Amino acid sequence: MSASPTPRRLGNAILAAAMTLPCLHNAQADSPPEQGQISYRYLDYRESQPDADRISVKAHALALSAPLNESWSLDASLTTDTVSGASPAWWTKNLNTMHDERNAGDITLTHYLPHDTVGVNASLSRENDYESRSLSLSGSHSSDDKNITWHYGVGGSADHITSMGLDEDKQVINFLLGVTRVVSTKDIIQANLTYSSGHGYYSDPYKLADNRPRNRHQTALLTRWNHHLEELGHTIHLNYRYYRDDWGVQAHTLGAEYVVPLNEGWTLTPSLRLHTQGKADFYVDEVNFPSADTYHSQDQRLSALGALTLGIKLSKQISDLWSGDVKLERYEQRGSWYLGGDGSPDLAAFRATFLQFGLTRKF
Repeated sequence: MSASPTPRRLGNAILAAAMTLPCLHNAQADSPPEQGQISYRYLDYRESQPDADRISVKAHALALSAPLNESWSLDASLTTDTVSGASPAWWTKNLNTMHDERNAGDITLTHYLPHDTVGVNASLSRENDYESRSLSLSGSHSSDDKNITWHYGVGGSADHITSMGLDEDKQVINFLLGVTRVVSTKDIIQANLTYSSGHGYYSDPYKLADNRPRNRHQTALLTRWNHHLEELGHTIHLNYRYYRDDWGVQAHTLGAEYVVPLNEGWTLTPSLRLHTQGKADFYVDEVNFPSADTYHSQDQRLSALGALTLGIKLSKQISDLWSGDVKLERYEQRGSWYLGGDGSPDLAAFRATFLQFGLTRKF
């Protein structure tokens, strides 16, 4: 997972993505939602390796989306999570125990015009030794026939790190440019290009002799295709993501979902995700203690590896106002699964289980 957050924020990042990532079929919206809705989501995330249990995350999130009038809408969310378990000092070895709690919130105001939307988002995240603030501006512009929509965004974040007695900062600025096109009544495609540039403290104070560059430039291209099988009433979601950064990491991720409507408002969605990445330039496979001015990391998330995720989601439209879903995913990564070589040696097989539950009510 090349662009993953540290384990301390991993669970919440997963949950936040599940709650806020816009669906492809909603990308065309240029008017406020007709109804408001409030959603609750719960995440249980557990890591494991052959000889030990590792990180465990329990997260709760509450989200609100509501029209304010004919041209404005409000979105807001509150999240709290608890992270506990053991984080490796290097590779998947020499586990260090940890426990932390985090609270986060964000708010977005969106203004709708005949062919455009403009939104402003602010967020704040706090835990006992890490604080993050961010602000972003995003928008879209649709063609006259609504078949093409351009998306843009710019944002920045400022983090303050006091872990292990540190007093460090990190600043990141992000850019997004994307396009969504309705190809036919059965097909929608989308492409998003993102770029981020950051400087400050990127090392992990909980890992042994971890010293990373104080600058990082990241680029990612995400493409999506939704195809509706009219004769069956099923829908296929396909996506591909290419990622690279100036630390030397390059990654490819391919994902697929198959949406199957069932009787009485039930929907079944199996999913598959394949991931492979090359190692960072300063990742090392042996335990040593370099000089303080030498870039060096034995963090497995910067190694050469391959990964497989299998998932299943069951959704239910309970009534006109209520809906719910439950999703289970199983993730596994190994160095030997790296496509393009042997991968990083000495990595213990790493596994994780994601269990999500959601409930939504419209009003």
